[in-house]
Amino acid sequence: MDPPGYNCFVDRDKMDAAVQDLGPKELSCTELQELKQLARQGYWAHSYALRGKVYQRLIRDIPCRTVTPDASVYSDIVGKIVGKHSTSSLPLPEFVDNTQVPSYCLNPRGEGAVRKILLCIANQFPDVSFCPALPAVVALLLHYSADEAQCFESACRVLACNDPSRKLVDQSFLAFESSCMTFGDLVNKYCQAAHKLMVAVSEDVLQVYADWQRWLFGELPLSYFARVFDVFLVEGYKVLYRVALAILKFFHKVRAGQPLESDSVKQDIRAFVRDIAKTVSPEKLLEKAFAIRLFSRKEIQLLQMANEKALKQKGITVKQKRQFVHLAVHAENFHSEIVSVKEMRDIWSWVPERFALCQPLLLFSSLQHGYSLTRFYFQCEGHEPTLLLIKTTQKEVCGAYLSTDWSERNKFGGKVGFFGTGECFVFRLQPEVQRYEWVVIKHPELTKPMSLEVPAALSPPCRPVSSDPADRLSPFLAARHFNLPSKTESMFMAGGNDCLIIGGGGGQALYIDGDLNRGRTGHCDTFNNQPLCSENFLIAAVEAWGFQDPDTQ
Repeated sequence: MDPPGYNCFVDRDKMDAAVQDLGPKELSCTELQELKQLARQGYWAHSYALRGKVYQRLIRDIPCRTVTPDASVYSDIVGKIVGKHSTSSLPLPEFVDNTQVPSYCLNPRGEGAVRKILLCIANQFPDVSFCPALPAVVALLLHYSADEAQCFESACRVLACNDPSRKLVDQSFLAFESSCMTFGDLVNKYCQAAHKLMVAVSEDVLQVYADWQRWLFGELPLSYFARVFDVFLVEGYKVLYRVALAILKFFHKVRAGQPLESDSVKQDIRAFVRDIAKTVSPEKLLEKAFAIRLFSRKEIQLLQMANEKALKQKGITVKQKRQFVHLAVHAENFHSEIVSVKEMRDIWSWVPERFALCQPLLLFSSLQHGYSLTRFYFQCEGHEPTLLLIKTTQKEVCGAYLSTDWSERNKFGGKVGFFGTGECFVFRLQPEVQRYEWVVIKHPELTKPMSLEVPAALSPPCRPVSSDPADRLSPFLAARHFNLPSKTESMFMAGGNDCLIIGGGGGQALYIDGDLNRGRTGHCDTFNNQPLCSENFLIAAVEAWGFQDPDTQ
């Protein structure tokens, strides 16, 4: 067999050790569905030449802005921009945020070429203000480009994609930070064991998840990153979320039970990703990634929009420099009769990322405001979401995260009617910690996603739909988006004058009487939960907490 056609930018000795060129030489299919299957199966992964042909074809087919810089533009500007600088000493553009250029088996000429291409991209894309993934993308594309100019053109097409349904790489701090928050939301929902470990060993779990793109664009070995990129070019951004979730699942499997230090967990994950070949093959990594049953790309887009909106409300802008966005439960100004600071931080790590950035605000305390459900509603109305905490006379502690304003109960004319969204969850803290989420999250087979445009008559009771998608609570967990077998799966929260109910169908997760004196708990269809404490209990204390933006205090 002919030796692989490595170009002048590649270190042949390193590549011969890393790649066995044994695959097919041609690709004839044109249908997207077939391409997706071939990409996932690694059809062109073992042929260096074929991968190059496929990349050029896929990138050529990316829908782009009318005016997108091409190879001739690079030839015109590179001399002016680089000048007489040595390529090894060329500075990186500010938008890569001091990201190191991955070597990816490039020789010194190739590593210098990456720097030249990045500087020329910065010249042509002044609107790109934050894109730490780009060095890895350029370094990989250089493998499969005839020269620097062709690599520049390919990278420009990735950046200039104008298909709103086909996001490729984050190009601003706002987009990057909201992607980190979205990844945290996905971990919270789909990697609960790993999330629990991260919460236990991290002072700020959001900062661990803020590293997720670095795992992919920099730490993954070349053969793994190329396999991810194969699928990414066909299917888009959602692939990155899936692979990062799979990495975290494997990290948890390997490291669970081993000592982890809070100040080193980010470095531990990075080291695990660099040495991932000791644990799992590229094929197994992708197999795990696509075994995670996420909801639709549209729902992830809505979640990203909601997180972007939350960041904008906090003053985060498109061009803002990197800063730490972190959990906002501070010991010096937090006091509860029911939970400790540590327990509240654990709860805060479960809530959607856009609210985890807020400070806890005590809205109601039975010890301050009295044991009255009417007063509870009065204190909580106007706040969304809220957190309900209950302490029993047996010193058991349980509660619920409630997505929707309690004023929604007034729409049912005095009758008890359910409302809320699938972001609601119930939990217990004492004597042991356990969280129960909407049953659809762990069992998506119960339903199939339905069109986002659902006739009102067919929607289960929930919050009215805003015309602005970013205003929709629970972007990928709104019950109206799903064909549910019955309404019992969407009985999230209900309130009347004489009772408060969380969860329904076959029982109630929580029932509290109008005097906030007695309650009961049991299994319900909405959360598929075990009793949260003694099945019939007396209440010692009730608290309701809101979420306050620290900038509005």
